[in-house]
Amino acid sequence: RGSFKLSYYNEYKSYLSNSMSIELLKRAPDELELAAKKIRQDVVEADNNLPPRTSDLASPIMHLSGHGAEILCCKFSPTGDILASSGFDRHIFLWNVMGECENIAVLTGHTGSIQQLCFTGDGKDLVTASSDKTLGLWDLEMGYRVRKFKAHHSFVNSCNVSRSSSPYMVCSGSDDNTIRIWDTRRRHCVKTLQNKYQVTAVCFNDKADNVISGSIDNSLKIWDIKHGEVQTEMKGHVDTVTSLSLSPDGNFVLSNSMDNTVRMWDVRPFAPANRCLKAFVGAQHNFEKNLIKCCWSPHGTKVICGSSDRMVYVWETNTRKLLYKLPGHKGSVNDVDCHPTQPVLLTGSSDKTIFLGELQ
Repeated sequence: RGSFKLSYYNEYKSYLSNSMSIELLKRAPDELELAAKKIRQDVVEADNNLPPRTSDLASPIMHLSGHGAEILCCKFSPTGDILASSGFDRHIFLWNVMGECENIAVLTGHTGSIQQLCFTGDGKDLVTASSDKTLGLWDLEMGYRVRKFKAHHSFVNSCNVSRSSSPYMVCSGSDDNTIRIWDTRRRHCVKTLQNKYQVTAVCFNDKADNVISGSIDNSLKIWDIKHGEVQTEMKGHVDTVTSLSLSPDGNFVLSNSMDNTVRMWDVRPFAPANRCLKAFVGAQHNFEKNLIKCCWSPHGTKVICGSSDRMVYVWETNTRKLLYKLPGHKGSVNDVDCHPTQPVLLTGSSDKTIFLGELQ
């Protein structure tokens, strides 16, 4: 009898509660409508307070994941519609840049980590440098490797493609103390430049008649390819050079170093003896000793560099003013690149992820 009374009481209490709720809803439609309007107004105000969009990305920041190990290199294609990334997992991932940034292909073939990659000027092919002592030339339309360049006797740390139109030339720098020049139409090396120490970074000049190299001896050298000799040696860094990047106009080169400076050098033929023009300070290196990359913005007005402190540093070229110190990654930022036509920054990290972010 006691349980019956308790059950009846609970049902009666539920009935009263529902009746009161219905009555309140009947009596307060105006109050509910006012609350809904207030919520809509708050949402509109919050949207208006956001900075204006500057790119066609689906979101101001896109986070890409899928790699199984540290990402060492990433680059936009010349048209900016796709990007490529790779690293310790030996796989080359191709991604759409716009929309949902889908992974559209995975290229495999290297048996060692991929240290650097770069697109040819027409965007049809990709060149990779690997610790398996080889370089690869990949046909992106077909999705497989069409050339395997073998001549180096140790890790290939860096590669670069000439800016001139096809046929493209490729240069590579290795721990075997050599810089090698390759013709994409041929399998064999067409020129070898002998350095005294391990070569950690290389790039062509604008006309591809010179190669600029960085080494563990802290110096930069400008090589005359035709005669196979050093034309100019540039000193200023006090630790290993990890990256080189030629300016859009071809007059200057950026170098990143383990001395925690990024330097800007004049590489024009008749430049003054002191070719170091500027030093950008802030980006860090640590015990990992990764070959952290730097780059220019498309018009050369900004300098961007990755860093072992998980940040991305962006400076104004003329004033050396630090414009941005961008967080987000959970590991060393090993490579950076700028979209060719939009203010979008690409970063790849030891945390196995990629960020795409628009700059204001």
